[in-house]
Amino acid sequence: MNTIRRIFSYYGRYPKLAFAQLLCAILMTAMLPIFSEMSGRVYTDVIANYADKNTTPKITTTAENTPNSSENEPNSAQTHIHSEEYKTESKQKVLVYTLVALASFFARDFFNCLRILINNVFEQKAIFDLRSELYSKLQRLPLKWFDSRRTGDIMTRVAEDVPSMERLLIDGVEQGLIAILQIIGISAFLIWKDPILGVTALAPIPFLLIGATLYSRNARDRHREVKRYTGEMNALLSDNIAGVNQIKSYAAEADELVRFNKLSNKVRTATLRVMRYWAIYSPSMSFANSVGYTLVLGVGGWRIISDPSIGTEIYLYFFTIMWALYEPITKLHGLNQMALASKAAGERVFEILDTEDELHADEGALLPKPIHGEVAFNDVSFSYDDIPTLHNISFTAAPGQTIALVGSTGAGKSTLVNLITRFYEYDSGSITIDGHELNTLNKPELRSNIAYVTQDSFLFNGSVRENLQLGKRDATDEELWRALDAANATPFIKELPNLLDTNVGERGVKLSGGEKQRLSIARALLKDQPILILDEATASVDSKTEKLIQSALDNLLNTRTAFVIAHRLSTIQNADIIHVLDHGRIIESGTHDELCALGGKYAALSRQSFLNSDAQ
Repeated sequence: MNTIRRIFSYYGRYPKLAFAQLLCAILMTAMLPIFSEMSGRVYTDVIANYADKNTTPKITTTAENTPNSSENEPNSAQTHIHSEEYKTESKQKVLVYTLVALASFFARDFFNCLRILINNVFEQKAIFDLRSELYSKLQRLPLKWFDSRRTGDIMTRVAEDVPSMERLLIDGVEQGLIAILQIIGISAFLIWKDPILGVTALAPIPFLLIGATLYSRNARDRHREVKRYTGEMNALLSDNIAGVNQIKSYAAEADELVRFNKLSNKVRTATLRVMRYWAIYSPSMSFANSVGYTLVLGVGGWRIISDPSIGTEIYLYFFTIMWALYEPITKLHGLNQMALASKAAGERVFEILDTEDELHADEGALLPKPIHGEVAFNDVSFSYDDIPTLHNISFTAAPGQTIALVGSTGAGKSTLVNLITRFYEYDSGSITIDGHELNTLNKPELRSNIAYVTQDSFLFNGSVRENLQLGKRDATDEELWRALDAANATPFIKELPNLLDTNVGERGVKLSGGEKQRLSIARALLKDQPILILDEATASVDSKTEKLIQSALDNLLNTRTAFVIAHRLSTIQNADIIHVLDHGRIIESGTHDELCALGGKYAALSRQSFLNSDAQ
């Protein structure tokens, strides 16, 4: 129940709306017994009196056939029942009772209308808070958290589990609150009218509670199973869509369909298991409701026979209002099913919300301005999942220097620059920027002072303008074109159908690799920060495109402290200092000429064509 209470806790943020909705629900429920009361009064004050008086002619006829009857004795009862005065009085009573009943229906629906309007605002505020809190949390989670989770499963939690929680927030109040108020209100009304029959009408409720308890006992595991398999299926789907080119190139469509169908079958089996239990539970509870009607019918008849003073109108009171007792009970059965599914979904969502934020996501010191860009590593070591990755790294990048990082795959180059951005936290040693310890700084503010160009050049599914403005949200068109010029991207942008407003497609699929890379460089230029990281920025383009990008990089490197990871000789040969990494350690440092003369690892990499020359 903690999960359910936590879901509903989002409503606690708006107590005034909660009170207004509760008040409308109470007033709406208070209108329900009025129709039953008016129906009873029409019967007792009009129909019953008329029926009693209408038996008089039969009695009179019998009396006329007796020796003692008088032929000329007037029948006062018959005269009264047919009098205009009596008819008028009876019609007035029927009219009044009918209007009161109609007014109660109008008032009920009026309060219901107000309640729905208030509930709509109420629920949407709560749902907005939930979505916003979840998205904000995802932004504050450490990168290592995403490394160990599949994108498809995360998307399932956001796209399916959150809506499942939303249904409970919406229908939990819509059905639950009204149902509980109706059950309490109508039960009190029925017991007030006739305690014995009232208790009789409530007789199925203990059995309904027992049934709900039995149904819910193992339901948590059943719904969890559905959610888990759905997450696995969507994770596979996400991977396959992202890797559709690889699947097609290896003609693996049939094999991947078999994998997908296996997971889809698990979802189907788990869902059918939930439905099978529901198929037994729901009709059983409906039958229990029907037992209540038949018990009132039988016990009511027995009581009227035993004590005619109770009056047959008791049936009218009960059977015109009992629907309002059993209908909400039926809704609560559906709400129970919904709550169980929402609970399973809520557990998965709250697992994300309860994950610890990355350190200094909201707190930490700010770098004093202006930032000069001196970055110093002092005996820094780092382990990833307890596997040592960097060992005793020490060097200093002076303001405006270009530092190149070279080494074989897995040497630790990308890991080193990821420590500068604090994507990961170093285990020991010290990293400072302008003398300020890195692990004490506010992460968003730190990263806002670093421009980062990666090998994959990720572009969002939006326009050229929107992708560029990630670097500077309020950039003008003049600033955008200036950055594109510096990145040698203006020529191909001007060939696009809508220029800056052209959609680049998902992950920039409508652009070539070189075009995406130049847009990424333009974005970094637009950000215009004192520290720059280039991680394999020219690794996947041809030599012609590489020259265009290199020219753009020359503009980008000017006056900035830069860290460059590259395999191309032209990208690193002009670096102020080149550090050669091997198995997480710096084994050589110096300029291009110094390292070539040294004849060590760097020179060997050059000879092995690990570093590509311009001629190549």
